[in-house]
Amino acid sequence: MLELAVFLCGAVVMVLELTGSRVLAPFLGTSIVVWTSLIGVVLGALSLGYWWGGRLADRRPEPKLLARLILLAAVATLAMAASKGLLLAFLQNRTAWGVSELPLPMAGATLAATLILFGPASVLLGVVSPFAVRLRMESAASSGRTAGNLYALSTLGSIVGTFSAGFWLTATLGTTNIILCMAGVLVAASACVYRGDGVAKLAALALVGLAAVTLSAWDGQFQRVGLYDLDTGYQRVLVFNTEDGGGGGQMRVMTTGPEGMQSGMFVDDPLALAVPYTRFYRLAGHFRPDTRRMLMLGGGGYSFPKYVMSQPQEFGGQPHLDVVEIDPGITAIAGEYFGWPGHPDVRVHHDDARRFLARAQGRAQARAQDDGDTYQVALMDVFTSHYSVPFHLATRETVQALSGLLDADGVVLVNCISAAEGPRSRFYRALLATYKSVFPRVESFLVLNPADPTEFQNILLVAFKSPVAPALTSPKADLQAMLDTRYVPQAHLPGDPPVLTDDFAPVDHYLLSL
Repeated sequence: MLELAVFLCGAVVMVLELTGSRVLAPFLGTSIVVWTSLIGVVLGALSLGYWWGGRLADRRPEPKLLARLILLAAVATLAMAASKGLLLAFLQNRTAWGVSELPLPMAGATLAATLILFGPASVLLGVVSPFAVRLRMESAASSGRTAGNLYALSTLGSIVGTFSAGFWLTATLGTTNIILCMAGVLVAASACVYRGDGVAKLAALALVGLAAVTLSAWDGQFQRVGLYDLDTGYQRVLVFNTEDGGGGGQMRVMTTGPEGMQSGMFVDDPLALAVPYTRFYRLAGHFRPDTRRMLMLGGGGYSFPKYVMSQPQEFGGQPHLDVVEIDPGITAIAGEYFGWPGHPDVRVHHDDARRFLARAQGRAQARAQDDGDTYQVALMDVFTSHYSVPFHLATRETVQALSGLLDADGVVLVNCISAAEGPRSRFYRALLATYKSVFPRVESFLVLNPADPTEFQNILLVAFKSPVAPALTSPKADLQAMLDTRYVPQAHLPGDPPVLTDDFAPVDHYLLSL
């Protein structure tokens, strides 16, 4: 039974590590910084556990002690489930808790969170393998085989835990339930090592059950006030109601990261464009009034597809829209919470945007692409969180693929979150240079505060495949107001970031300055 305990503990390590990204995402995002902190902290904690476990096993090679350490890991895992919400909310916004804001950068906050939440359990789980080797050691002659067998079992458990968490658990149980289940698994692993201490093990199981009931009731209370904590196969999503700061009334919001929102809808007017930058997407109809086919990368709450289908006269009269959304769970959330009913003129492709572009290019080339196969407009609105843009969708190779699917006068509208000037403008400058390396004309529109280009805000890039100057006036007052936010960027500046490519695209590092 010791071997089974080693296997189970190996599985729990990886399940907790993968689940950790879901725990941190709503508060700290899903950037490479989060993953670096998670992997680094867990590896460091395991190393400390290996060192400590070997020394401890040499002094007291007792199954009872190992069982208690695994039980303590179960309690640490349970504490993780109970404390994660308060701790992460504190690290995200310390001033709201009456604590003076410290100069703690994103990397520091992420490291602090992972150390506190995942460090204790990981250290205790690191103890298991060297301790088990000592318990199974019979002679020096077989020591290598004993160590190899047990470490192989631990690694096999980690492999099973990785695939289980990535392909099944996260989308089936949800973040908190997974952590609670892992605490229960560790109690069982403790029993596999030593069958005594029954009272302690039963108490730990009772704590797991009590936590499950309490947290379930807590979630039910949140849902009654309109806050839904949802897990899909790809990400953790929060849906909640709030008041629109612009006086538009009550909004329902979808968010997958610590700041901003990925989608929003006015509860009383679900077809309206509630988020300011999505209103600027109406410029697609201004620049291409003859639109027949549109491509949208990133579905979110399907706000813009709903608008296009409700106002087809703005987009050529009878537009057809292809929406590429990697996560079927997001589409399901849009249907349940954001009033997306589907539409016969909208085709939804659940695929990675880059893979979709490659396949669409291949099909177009095979058919010797004609006008009926091309898009007049493409829209790029893909974020894994407020601070994280999939780097492979910001590179020149992606932009070239987009250009290849457009007709001769095609237009691409890109949502960029950055400043236009100053130290926080590096992502905008890099993205602008990337689109200019493919398209002859690229215009910029500052969505939130055109008067202050140093402010962090949504910036709409509009890239034109034709070199002909676009129309920057409109008889419609609302469209003209958008066109008036046009920003003319400064020429090439010393220290400007280079064009983003598949080989070099440090998008996360540019966004850290935001």
